[in-house]
Amino acid sequence: MRRKRYHIKPQELWMTGAPTLEGFDIPINEDDAKRIDRLVDLYERRIMAHLDEEYHRKTRWADRLADRIARFGGSWTFIVCFAAFLALWMSWNTVRFLPHFDEPPFILLNLILSFIAAFQAPVIMMSQNRQAARDKHESVIDFAINYKAEQEIDDMQSHLHRIEGRLFELELLLRVIKNRLDAR
Repeated sequence: MRRKRYHIKPQELWMTGAPTLEGFDIPINEDDAKRIDRLVDLYERRIMAHLDEEYHRKTRWADRLADRIARFGGSWTFIVCFAAFLALWMSWNTVRFLPHFDEPPFILLNLILSFIAAFQAPVIMMSQNRQAARDKHESVIDFAINYKAEQEIDDMQSHLHRIEGRLFELELLLRVIKNRLDAR
């Protein structure tokens, strides 16, 4: 989830003298902005903790192991370690004064690489499938939150329209009263 940071724009502070909440015309001070940030952070941490708890509850140990293998297999650490392993293997088997166990064209190395690729690819695909399912679940939660927020905004707008109508009625009533007082 991308986090919206609410902050006071520095240019607003010196231009208008009264800072406002970014995107709104609501005056806000720095303490309020920090409080809003803390509340948003807390809310996001709770959602992520719930998702992580649900993930651990629904996945088996083999699935979590596949995720760890995929995470390592797709890291720079793996690339560097594997490159060093390959360089060491080829160096060992090409240097004249060392005993060779896999002469060039490195048939044994080719077999090992094929074995690693044959097992690593399905493990990574299993992990990606679980991550896609988790992302889908998170998007459903995001949609529910956005839908709820939209409903609350619509509710607030209807309240504001009702208040605006009442204010208009009061304004008309005040004009009638003022006209009666002026007519006396």
